[in-house]
Amino acid sequence: MDRDALAVGQSAERTFSVTDERVRAFAEVSEDHNPVHLDEGYAAKTLFRGRVAHGMLLGGFISAVLGDALPGPGSIYLGQTVEFLHPVRIGDQVKVKATVTAVDRARATLETLCLVGDVVVARGEATVIPPRRRKTQEAS
Repeated sequence: MDRDALAVGQSAERTFSVTDERVRAFAEVSEDHNPVHLDEGYAAKTLFRGRVAHGMLLGGFISAVLGDALPGPGSIYLGQTVEFLHPVRIGDQVKVKATVTAVDRARATLETLCLVGDVVVARGEATVIPPRRRKTQEAS
């Protein structure tokens, strides 16, 4: 969606499955091998009492919503604040919702929420440059 079509209040959402395979793949790509994410025995002895997903895996899910849905393909992700409120566990379904809160000539700001059921597990704010409308050229 190009920046001229964005309006405050527009939103998009998508649900992601947090699987063992995704957590392990994220650990490989990010090189974050913290045992709280990968080793059930270790994680059981932590305050989480079991494995939890990487917080930045949720950041990746947010990026997917922004890049694929709102504002969509061609968007440039400039920044993100995020507050992790509750752990996300293997097997959880995470709904990510992005809502436009401000639009100016060159940028858009979106509230980002990650929910497991009705529980907000992470929240923040993203700043993006929405794609520009492509000018079509008439054939001569």
